[in-house]
Amino acid sequence: MSRQFFHWIIIAALSVLLACKPGDELAKSYPGKITINVENPTDLLRVDSFVGVNLSKVAEKCQKPVLDKGSFVVMIEGREVPSQLADNWLYFTADFAPWEKKKVTIRYPLESVEEQQYPQRAHAELSKKVGGHFEGNHYIGGQFQPVSCEKVPKVHVDHDTYYRFEGPGWESDKVGYRFYLDQRNRIDIFGKKVTQMVLPNVELDGFDSYHEMSDWGADIFKVGESLGIGSIGTFFNGAVQQIYETDSIYFKILSDGPVVAEMQTKYYDWKVGDRNYDLQSNLSIHAGSRLTKHKVKVSDDLENLVTGLIKTDGCDYIRGDFQTNSKWNYIALWGKQSLMGDNLGTALFFRNADLIEISDDELNHLVILKPEAGKLNYYFAAAWEGEPDGVKTRAEFVDYLDQTVQELNVPIKVIY
Repeated sequence: MSRQFFHWIIIAALSVLLACKPGDELAKSYPGKITINVENPTDLLRVDSFVGVNLSKVAEKCQKPVLDKGSFVVMIEGREVPSQLADNWLYFTADFAPWEKKKVTIRYPLESVEEQQYPQRAHAELSKKVGGHFEGNHYIGGQFQPVSCEKVPKVHVDHDTYYRFEGPGWESDKVGYRFYLDQRNRIDIFGKKVTQMVLPNVELDGFDSYHEMSDWGADIFKVGESLGIGSIGTFFNGAVQQIYETDSIYFKILSDGPVVAEMQTKYYDWKVGDRNYDLQSNLSIHAGSRLTKHKVKVSDDLENLVTGLIKTDGCDYIRGDFQTNSKWNYIALWGKQSLMGDNLGTALFFRNADLIEISDDELNHLVILKPEAGKLNYYFAAAWEGEPDGVKTRAEFVDYLDQTVQELNVPIKVIY
């Protein structure tokens, strides 16, 4: 029996034990219903596959005013599954056997009802200090307070203690990430030893305390001056130029679980040579996934965007198969690159159609990409052996990389 099949059996069993209310209990509060089909069009076992249902399409086809209801429940095989409404999309995850097609019922109320609450499996947050003050480039006093949006103060720099863990954090039940909301704008990794959301309690016991291993995990990655994992910049005059100099930076949390978490950062007047650009970065993660999706939008005619993985001595550098007709590909590193001295895999997934060049410099393995009409999407992921039932070997990591590419190539299909 394969490792993946075993995981699927366990999760399927847990989903029965932990499922939400049965359908007959919800029918009274949510009498309206619409049925769609969701299909796995591959021979892969797919666990916690992310499904997005466009409610505008549902309403148009069914000629029913569902968008103004504001609350929905998703039923699969007669039982409720956790879901999340964001804009006019309804998100949930589901497990699929090869070629499986599931009948999904979306229920909605005919009058106002209390929104359903689900266990949180994706989370995003930013906490800043309030009640204190800046003295030069250091924040004195104050207490951390979560905020949903923020204009970054001009005086803010790295290590001034203003933001908890130095900027925004986001996590799934698999892994956590953060990026430095200062002149560095680089992405780091939190290794998690538990599946619960941990970021609300990180660093409450002292600045930089997350560098020490605890019951929940720790910061397990060294970024330094590199691109870390998946940070964004441009390749200019023969070198990587990260987002160092800007006029202003605005941050906003767009979604905070339970199924998907998404954050948006807007950089105004990013200086590249003698030109200035506006860049928008959306980072998102969903339940059951290690992948962070990075949606980038840049103004004007910036010729390229670059991302990368920090070079680590003694690690295996892995490239996807560039001889196939795959839409997506990857570069990755596997080995003892964790700060704890154990195995950690890092990966970048990108579209072959966007690729300008795979290269490197002194610090990074680089992927140079071409925005299309100023837009670019790519993904990055970390797989730490210290996770619950984590990836332990290079072979398991390569299996994960290859399956991820196949899933990106052929997404779950929603049939309206």
